[in-house]
Amino acid sequence: MSTATAIINLDIEGPTISRHLYGHFAEHLGRCVYGGFWVGEDSPVPNEGGIRLDVVEALRALDIPNLRWPGGCFADEYHWQDGIGPRERRPWMVNTHWGNVEENNHFGTHEFMALCELLGAEPYISGNVGSGTVREMSEWVEYLTRDGDSPMVRLRKENGREEPWRVTYWGIGNETWGCGGNMRAEYSADLARQYATYCRDHGDNKLYRIASGASDADYKWTETLMQQISCFGCEATPKTFFQGLSVHYYTLAGPWEAKGSATGFDTDDYYRTMVSARRIDRILTGHSTVMDVYDPHRTVGLVLDEWGTWWDVEPGTEPGFLFQQNTLRDALVASTHFDIFHQHAARLHMANIAQTVNVLQAMILTDGDRLVRTPTYHVFEMNKGHQDATSLPVHVRAEGARRRVGDAELDTLSASASVKDGRVLISVSNLDADEPAELLLDLRGGTLADPTARILTADRLQAHNTPEATTVAPREFDGLSGTAGGLRLTLPPHSFVTVQAPLRRH
Repeated sequence: MSTATAIINLDIEGPTISRHLYGHFAEHLGRCVYGGFWVGEDSPVPNEGGIRLDVVEALRALDIPNLRWPGGCFADEYHWQDGIGPRERRPWMVNTHWGNVEENNHFGTHEFMALCELLGAEPYISGNVGSGTVREMSEWVEYLTRDGDSPMVRLRKENGREEPWRVTYWGIGNETWGCGGNMRAEYSADLARQYATYCRDHGDNKLYRIASGASDADYKWTETLMQQISCFGCEATPKTFFQGLSVHYYTLAGPWEAKGSATGFDTDDYYRTMVSARRIDRILTGHSTVMDVYDPHRTVGLVLDEWGTWWDVEPGTEPGFLFQQNTLRDALVASTHFDIFHQHAARLHMANIAQTVNVLQAMILTDGDRLVRTPTYHVFEMNKGHQDATSLPVHVRAEGARRRVGDAELDTLSASASVKDGRVLISVSNLDADEPAELLLDLRGGTLADPTARILTADRLQAHNTPEATTVAPREFDGLSGTAGGLRLTLPPHSFVTVQAPLRRH
């Protein structure tokens, strides 16, 4: 058993952890929208206006802050006016990116906004830069957010919506370096300025425009974007063409062409996965460092609007639908990601897991009228108290909690903490596959009154939930005891634990 100490300064407040770091992503891909969020009004599955109510109920329990739509790669072949008006009159299209299937456009702008209202989530719309036009995106903003009278306002009212919606978040393209147009960074940056210019603030609806940013560690792409709005090393306030820029990073255990099975993996695969997951810290640090040179006061946000695990699809499923099972390994990827996100809260404005239902590292899997909450879902639920909380500094001393993984060294303990409304939430992960860990929480500047704890673990890393059996779910944790200066946690192998308690400051 390894032993470690985590020093938590309860009286030193860090940056706010934006609730939007717990954001979600829904693309017209596989069964994410159709069969996931949308079943149609004639479905025997309980629905409201065609939207699955069991999915809504499950996601509302997470305090879901935002939902990104309609892609992903699909966004840059999607023309929004095909998805408004009477459904029977909407033109069909071919989803060339994901399975080459026909898309009937029954789930469009009004349906998405209705979904967001049911979820209590802010919409985040990704606009079409790859195959669209500046006018097309400008008119979409007008259609959704303008009041009074205009051509797009009249069109919206003809389609049954009198009042405008509030839509803050707009993505200016998606992966323009790849499926969104295979552009050079310089050309994409020019388009970001152009599109942002014509995406107008209407009334009191102020847009947060997010330029299509880098893949992985492409720091040059980020620098090229930042050069469009500020100068090297100067104190000038960045120009307001866009308020954020994106980055995408997926966790893999092997090469892209052989990602491995979601459930049929061994301990070596697991450790390679966790090394890949922890790499997100270096990725965010690299992009933040570049941004700091051009924006030292951190007025422009970094948006990780695609992250998660990516495995080979489940056998017997359509390869273009990206359906994969979700195990305890995926949950621990999520828990350690969130600790890292909290550390980057000063720059990181939003993060969106890919994806919410039935695709990649999903919260929810549906099977007909049945719904499964995945292990990853439970990490989001256990951590929801961090949303819009004030981060607390955590310093982990854990020389013995390390594993050599190939050429890399993996820290097997991960932790973060925050305070909100007088309550502290501490999250801890023991990433060691085989060994327990004893962690002393050295609490300084305050005490915790009557702490309670929960744990998410299972007997096997490959454990997952199905419609027939739930094997990975939170339960009360009894490995918690008090010490003279704080708390002691005895963490089982491959486990995630949260501790909550009212704060008493010294």
